[in-house]
Amino acid sequence: MEDHELAGLLAQEAGDVLLAVLDEGLAAGWTPWQLQDQGDRRAHEHLVTRLADLRPADAVLSEEGSDDPARLATDRVWIIDPLDGTRDFCRPGSVEWAVHVALVEDGVPTAAAVSLPSSGGLYGTGISVVKQVSERDRPIVITSRSQWGEAEEVASAIGGVVRSCGSAGVKAMAVVSGSADVYVHPSGLYEWDACAPAGVARAAGLDVSGIDGSQLEFNKPRPVVPGLVISRPEYTDRVLGALRW
Repeated sequence: MEDHELAGLLAQEAGDVLLAVLDEGLAAGWTPWQLQDQGDRRAHEHLVTRLADLRPADAVLSEEGSDDPARLATDRVWIIDPLDGTRDFCRPGSVEWAVHVALVEDGVPTAAAVSLPSSGGLYGTGISVVKQVSERDRPIVITSRSQWGEAEEVASAIGGVVRSCGSAGVKAMAVVSGSADVYVHPSGLYEWDACAPAGVARAAGLDVSGIDGSQLEFNKPRPVVPGLVISRPEYTDRVLGALRW
């Protein structure tokens, strides 16, 4: 199985695990905390078990696992977020959560997938995306609910409007699918939040960088990136210009 195929398969499988957790928890009357805890744990366990079986020589960096410094000397590292958007996961009917799976080689995601289980979406470096045909008059800048300031500056620069939602994966895939035009996250992100979305977006022909315009590097000793910008190429110069005020 090629790495692209494996990334998509694992993201899909973990999404199925999470949907089963939701069904079980809602039937049993679990609290939101119990749903979050069980979702994080079970999706993580599924992913690391499958990777240990299918890619035993590769290292893993997971939001829900212990960070083994040995990954820094490994050529191939899987960076995973078993449940991105944990708080939204336990909201009834929410679609604002995702699964991130990415393989990093020499600091760059070479295979990646993002699953949006509640809406049935699967995006990956080995998956062709049919973009939505946009008839909107103004481009959409998507951002986190708590980080509107920079996004409004970007929207002003490109004549757009701002929308917000949870989960980095959901926001990034909105740009990949064509339902948004720019994603701006103006503060630092852990690598597991940004890696798979960045890999999928770049493979889809979008511009991807840190908030300062820098090229993103993954599998660093401190696994943090300087924000995230995903943009349709025709907007990128104006987007980065607005973020340098």
